[in-house]
Amino acid sequence: MRYIVGQTTHGTAVFLLTERGAVNLSALDPRVGPDLASLISACMTAAEITALAAAGPAIPLASIIAALPVQSPGMTICLGLNYVDHIKEGGYDIPSYPTFFLRGPSSLMPAGAPMIRPACSEQLDYEAELMVIVGKGGKHIAQADALNHVFGYTIFNDGSVREYQRKTHQWTAGKNFDATGAVGPIVVTPDELPVGAEGLKIESRVGTEILQSAKTSDMLWSVARTIEAISEFATLRPGDLIAMGTPPGVGHAKTPPRWLRSGETVEVEIEGIGICSSPVIDETKTPSA
Repeated sequence: MRYIVGQTTHGTAVFLLTERGAVNLSALDPRVGPDLASLISACMTAAEITALAAAGPAIPLASIIAALPVQSPGMTICLGLNYVDHIKEGGYDIPSYPTFFLRGPSSLMPAGAPMIRPACSEQLDYEAELMVIVGKGGKHIAQADALNHVFGYTIFNDGSVREYQRKTHQWTAGKNFDATGAVGPIVVTPDELPVGAEGLKIESRVGTEILQSAKTSDMLWSVARTIEAISEFATLRPGDLIAMGTPPGVGHAKTPPRWLRSGETVEVEIEGIGICSSPVIDETKTPSA
């Protein structure tokens, strides 16, 4: 199944993408709710959702303004240094344990919304990533069972302000500027993709300029291994987001560095899922209360 969460005149809603177009599931059944977290909690079967969608009208996908697939994830945990060639281009040693960091809510924005280059730095970089949406929570999840905890897969652009990422040994600042992490818009359930979403082409580009190009099978830690590792120290909950790291070709590793500029549109595409597109704009530096 393929979903998109989008804005309507009545708020946000969950749409199922069908051959007829996008069907508003939220308008058909109050159990669905406004985002995928509420749909997950409704525990509806695929057969129930298919039958529900068959009874509803469809609209063109192009008419939907994307919203975040999960409006308020309990945790957005990101995996760094997960592609060997990216590790090497950054000058790091190959790690023996995953490199994790967290993103806060204000750093995320839906696909299609502007990615903001901050006034304090020109070093806004792109990072094409596969993102996992957790469907079933748990602690101490075994790798063999981990993929049963996945609701779906989407796209993430882990926009990073490198100057601030490098200011300390922790990456929090550079990874949490407002509106730098684009999510979505399409969420695909596991049955429509290879096991663990492995072997998918992943690419970032600006116009015809290809910035990154790799396959998800190049990841050092698979989705299943990553879920196992996270659940050793944290209880995963439905609707949590896991970003799976980026392949080589990021801007800071190019000569000269290739930073995103206002007026450009950066796209991340993952085979079988879709395209996450973000126009880049400069921050308007105005005092806030």
